[in-house]
Amino acid sequence: MPQIRQQVFDSSTGHEIWVEGEPLNPDSNILLTVSSAKGESTALINQQGIVESKAKLFVEAPPERIVTAPVARYLKIRSAIRWTGYVSAAVLLTFSALSFTGTLKARIVLTGSMNPVIKAGDVIITTPPSRKVPKKGDIIAYTAKRFNGAPVATISHRIIGGDAIKGFIVKGDKNPSPDVQHPTLNDISGVVILIIPFIGNLLTPKALFLIVPSIFGFWLILDAMKNAE
Repeated sequence: MPQIRQQVFDSSTGHEIWVEGEPLNPDSNILLTVSSAKGESTALINQQGIVESKAKLFVEAPPERIVTAPVARYLKIRSAIRWTGYVSAAVLLTFSALSFTGTLKARIVLTGSMNPVIKAGDVIITTPPSRKVPKKGDIIAYTAKRFNGAPVATISHRIIGGDAIKGFIVKGDKNPSPDVQHPTLNDISGVVILIIPFIGNLLTPKALFLIVPSIFGFWLILDAMKNAE
């Protein structure tokens, strides 16, 4: 008598498993469960045939043994978030150390006078003029002063002429005319070496008020994905 050979799971599940022969005991039952990144497949095999089922109807498997598609997605997202956190922490610690020593400083740009190179909300990273000598074409951060010498604000504009002794001629790329003040080296706090777009917009109180609850909600979604069947 030829042996009976049957496929246990539908081919769409990705689990290619076959059974062959007949049970020695007519009352025997076999519960077969396969877990993978594609999900979990369970079949009950007995004398009557093969019936697809759910493992949780018969046994309770340890959570770590079940790697369903939602759990796999959760693990990938969690891993990506963890590594993003590691990289961000490393960058912040490095920048904090450089900032503490005065090597680098970060500032949020509030106006669009340097459009389109620097937009409002961008963050600029500067280094002191003692480390990078300002020259024509550089963007510098300098302290703007009133006619009586009182400081007004820090302005980041491009050097278009002048020198360190008589003072540089600076101008915002979008402004029609140069600045009235000609800053000297003593007025310059830094030379721009890096521009980080947009990030400054996320550091305002209004933005943080929206971001913090959003992060909490994101973690709730991740937790739901973790526990999804």
